[in-house]
Formats: sequence, C-alpha cells, structure tokens
Amino acid sequence: MSRDFQGLNRRLAAAQPSATYRIIDRVAARRAEGATIISLCAGEPDFDTPAHIRQAAIAAIDAGHTRYTQVAGLRVLREAVAAKFRDENGLQADWESTLVCSGGKQVIYNALAATLNEGDEVIIPAPYWVSYPEMVQLCGGHSRIVTCGADSGFKLTAQALQSAIGADTRWLILNSPSNPTGAVYSREELRALADVLLEHPQVLVLSDDIYEHLIFDRAEFHTIAQVEPRLAERTLTMNGVSKAYAMTGWRIGFATGPRWLLEAMEKLQGQQTSGACSISQHAAVAALRGPKDFIRESREVFQRRRDFMVAMLNDTPGIRCDMPAGAFYAFADCSALIGKVSPGGRGLFSDEDAAHALLDEASVAVVPGSAFGLDGYIRIAYALDDASLHAACEAIRSFCLKTK
Repeated sequence: MSRDFQGLNRRLAAAQPSATYRIIDRVAARRAEGATIISLCAGEPDFDTPAHIRQAAIAAIDAGHTRYTQVAGLRVLREAVAAKFRDENGLQADWESTLVCSGGKQVIYNALAATLNEGDEVIIPAPYWVSYPEMVQLCGGHSRIVTCGADSGFKLTAQALQSAIGADTRWLILNSPSNPTGAVYSREELRALADVLLEHPQVLVLSDDIYEHLIFDRAEFHTIAQVEPRLAERTLTMNGVSKAYAMTGWRIGFATGPRWLLEAMEKLQGQQTSGACSISQHAAVAALRGPKDFIRESREVFQRRRDFMVAMLNDTPGIRCDMPAGAFYAFADCSALIGKVSPGGRGLFSDEDAAHALLDEASVAVVPGSAFGLDGYIRIAYALDDASLHAACEAIRSFCLKTK
C-alpha cells in the first residue's frame, strides 16, 4: 500500500497537534544541534516526586503489584480519591463515585467521547488549554469559543455564559486555576455562573481543577459543585496527582461525578486502555494519604518565582503581564511587538512570529497565545530554577530592547 494513502479518520485528519509539544520538539531539535535553550514551555513542576511517593512505588514493585487492575482503578486508590474530594472540596463522594484514568487528559477525553454526538456544542472560555477544542472535535462535537480577555481577568462571566448557551449546548468546561493565564474563579464568580447553569439543566459541567493546590496569596480554592451542590448531579470534577505532587510522568488522573457518566467512561476505558499503571496507582495512594508539606513548600517557591517573573516582564519594553493568581504560568501581552522587526531581521506579524524569534534569536522557548485562543500573548511557564528564569527574562528583555 502506498505510504501516501489518505485513509485517516476525518476527525483526526482535521485535528491539530499540540502547539506546546510542537515548540518542545523545536527545542529538542535546537538542543540536538548544540544550542543552549531555556525552555519555558513545559507545563510540569521542575521538582522531583517526593521521596515517600517514590518509595511506595518501589515497595509496590517488590510486593508484586505489577499486574492488571480494575478498569476504574484500585479500590484503595478510589477510596483515597473519594476522601480527597470530601475533605478538600466538600463534595459528597464515595469510592464508587470515582474513576481513575491514565492522566487527567484521559479523564476529559473519556467524558467527551462518552457523551458527545454530532452537532453537540461545548462552551470553552478562551484562553483555554490547547487540547480542549481538539478533544471536542475528535469526539464529534463543536467548540463554542467564548473569548474572555484581560478586562474580565481572563474569566467567563455569567452574562457571557448566558449568551453562549444554546439548544445544542452539551458541556461547559471550566479550568481554575487556568492554563494558560493562572486566573482563579472566586466563590462569587462561580456562584454567578451556577445561577445561569441552573436555568439550563441540559448543560453538563466539566470542572478541570488540576492546578487546585497551586493558588497564591493565601486565596481559597473553590470548585463549582461545592459552591452549588444542585449542580453535582451533572458536574464532572477532575483532578490528579501530576501538578500538586510533581508526578506528571506517573499518569494518574481521577474524577468524581454522576454514576451514569462514570459508568459510561469506565465502559469506554475498558475497551481503550483498561486500568492505569498499577505501580503508579500505589504511588498515588501514598501521595493522597501521605504528608502534604511538599505542596505548601512548592507553592511558596512558585509564588516567589511568579513575583519576580512578573516584575521583570513588566520592566521589559513591549511586554505587559498581569499578576496570575495560580498555576505556574504568566500570560504576557506581547501585542506591542507585533508589526516590528526582531533583532535578527524577522518580521513580527503575530505572536507566533514573536515566539519563534525568541527561540531562534534569544534561545528562550515560549508558547504563542494564539495556541490558547487569544492572539497577542505568549505563555511563559515559570516551573524552572531561579537562575534559569532570571537568565530567560534578561534574554527576553534584551531581545525586546533591540526590536525596532
């Protein structure tokens, strides 16, 4: 058969690869050529997984816990997940109302794949995580993008939500703290959104809380099913161990929500990947049930990094950056650079041009805001050691000073 045979599924053929991973691939290629690159792309903590969690994984291997598990996850882990949702989020969860997947991404994909039919719409506030619209498209749905600019703190308002809901609306996706902006919804803001949603019982809610523990300035985290319990019967609350416990490669995500939805997702997972890695599941139990000092310590480090990163960016000509309230991203406005020429002579006609020029000329890798649904920005991940972050900011400042 010809290698040029075009036999792809039409939804897959129309999908775009992850913009973040495209940049990461370019970084890898430059490094392979011998270049020294400071990458501010990856959405993962730079800390090692805590020792007691690593030891739990080793103990699981030594005990022979290396075989298949139940599709929905080990009961001991599902009990720990349920306890987490009860104790930390005030949700009425038991182990049977939980599901464990191979990462938070699989939780979201399974939920959409299990529920979307042709013509169904999913409301996605922009800026958004790059995978949301692509997942919706792959699952046969249509994304209704609602732009939420700096004037609303990059957050969806009740008025904008009311205007976006239509007869075909099936889901609303909420991400707080947000990737890419670090925006955090307050209780009052979630209350206003919940009031709108109560008027539209056909709309399901996917609450992506993966950055829950990375929230700054002693602010309190809230999730929508906690704020409005009447929404719990149609809300899937997703979380995982990746960001809070520096366990991105362990691939454990989990969720709680209505039984009918979790059962459908489990059925899909049973024909797709089956249960998550057994060793990782035992490690996740240790994470959820073990000491939480690591979370507080890493949050303090990220807040300190945020403070000096934002200060340095705002001291850079052509860059303006609001203070993010959570996660570990700065979403910096670079629109003042658009229309200019880089130090290397590249025309900067878009934020993508600016990102590529920063990589090629300043050896700093960032992701263009257009990949997240809002042009004129760059996303900077400050999950890197202080010295590298300072060096990156100096390189960005030098680049901007020489841009004409």
